[in-house]
Amino acid sequence: MGLTHSEMDRMLDDHFRHEATGDIDAVLSTLSADATHDIVGWPTGPTKGRENARPFYQALFNDLEESSAICIKRLYGDNFVVDESVVQFKAVGRPFGFEGRGRMVQTRLLHIIEFASDGRILRENAWIDIAALIQQLPPGE
Repeated sequence: MGLTHSEMDRMLDDHFRHEATGDIDAVLSTLSADATHDIVGWPTGPTKGRENARPFYQALFNDLEESSAICIKRLYGDNFVVDESVVQFKAVGRPFGFEGRGRMVQTRLLHIIEFASDGRILRENAWIDIAALIQQLPPGE
């Protein structure tokens, strides 16, 4: 039997809440031990295994503060969800290679999340609207 929409929502909402608070260990606890973590365009490419996602979150949390996500729409399948959200954050470092200078940024984020039978995230694919970041964090400003 697959996960219900409510069970998938609960895990994904927990994952996003932990990201918003910058709690790396809590974020990683939402991933299965053998999770694939794929932030499209991230220099390392996809990683395999919960602990191998840690460097991404360490970099992310050094670059962002005051983050939040608002879900626009979710589409569900058998043990997977597609989540479209708008995220807002204060860019204090160099998020995704752009000089933040403490500016507030808002951008769209698309996730495809597959779940393991225990309800943890088995695969996280994420696409960020880099064009929006370029507009809000232009080089040289």
